[in-house]
Amino acid sequence: MNTDPTPSAERVRPARPADLDTVRESYDRVADNYAEMVASIGLGDVRRHPWLRAAMDVFADAVRDLGPVLDVGCGPGTVTGYLAGRGVDVSGVDLSPRMIDNARRLHPECTFRVGSSTELDLGEAAWGGLLGWWSLFNLPRDVLPQVLASFARALVPGGQLIIGTHVGTGDVERTEAYGGVPVRWTTHLWQPEQLVALIEEAGLQPTAELRLPGEIGPGVVIVARA
Repeated sequence: MNTDPTPSAERVRPARPADLDTVRESYDRVADNYAEMVASIGLGDVRRHPWLRAAMDVFADAVRDLGPVLDVGCGPGTVTGYLAGRGVDVSGVDLSPRMIDNARRLHPECTFRVGSSTELDLGEAAWGGLLGWWSLFNLPRDVLPQVLASFARALVPGGQLIIGTHVGTGDVERTEAYGGVPVRWTTHLWQPEQLVALIEEAGLQPTAELRLPGEIGPGVVIVARA
């Protein structure tokens, strides 16, 4: 018998990153430039990148009938809007209020809210799909496994996780981004095999991996199933 009085949701809640407020303020500063770069050069727009579009289409087909989908770290809602257009019941959440302002303006057909990946009350077996689409690389190395575990708990049986991130070794301290705007955040680089191991440790089954050269450095997309 389980006599632990602490609810399971509290036991698995990820730690709050020490730099969370600084990262939020930095993304608020770049949010308008980022949204403009999506429109002008297709930054983050999967429609302009055939392999990323193909991965997202497969994900959409897999989750469409499984339940609601959450785009965690949705930015200005580019991928959220794409999935909605593919018939997915999707909403978005982002750490930056200004990113959410842009998402609501650009994709009024979707629902968005402000929140951190470490502070979401996702529930248990409540989501058909979750995305961490180039949105988890700011998480400290000891926090990312906790977030992945919370994702695994939140997915229905057969639910899908898709993540994309930068590939490399070590950490990169960013002081400017997206048009030279001053920022303060750390990009934590991962090797694909490290991410696969973390996903497996979280209790998910990796099912596909796509490695990309990338425009600003190599990247990887990993799909996993609950």
